[in-house]
Amino acid sequence: MADTSVSTGGLSKLNIALWVAQVLLAIAYGLAGFAKTTTPIAELVTQMGWVQDWSPTMVRFIGAAELAGAAGLILPAVTRILPWLTPLAALGLCVIQIVAMPVHISRGEFGVLPINLVLLTLALFVIWGRWKKSPIAPR
Repeated sequence: MADTSVSTGGLSKLNIALWVAQVLLAIAYGLAGFAKTTTPIAELVTQMGWVQDWSPTMVRFIGAAELAGAAGLILPAVTRILPWLTPLAALGLCVIQIVAMPVHISRGEFGVLPINLVLLTLALFVIWGRWKKSPIAPR
């Protein structure tokens, strides 16, 4: 019997794991993006030391990118409208982590690296799963 979860988005174990990863990433990036776009920069510096090394415009841009990525992980997949945007959103979040890790290393913030690696791994899992193994079928 053929596995129809790839074409129909059925509730296979892989599909469930992908949804869990998407939701966890969306929550993490949604919260981080909201903080970076709404919290005064002076307050953000006390929470995230790297902010002092970047312009307020760049910090806000990173926050907006995180919010867009969070929405992109969920909305296209749930609505099945342009669902190929979901792995692209995950790819954008990978770029954020790939840039973030050297920044944290250069600042000696090694304690943050495990979080960066978990977020990167989950995003790579979503890319792989939604492009190759369990893509969401469009409407």
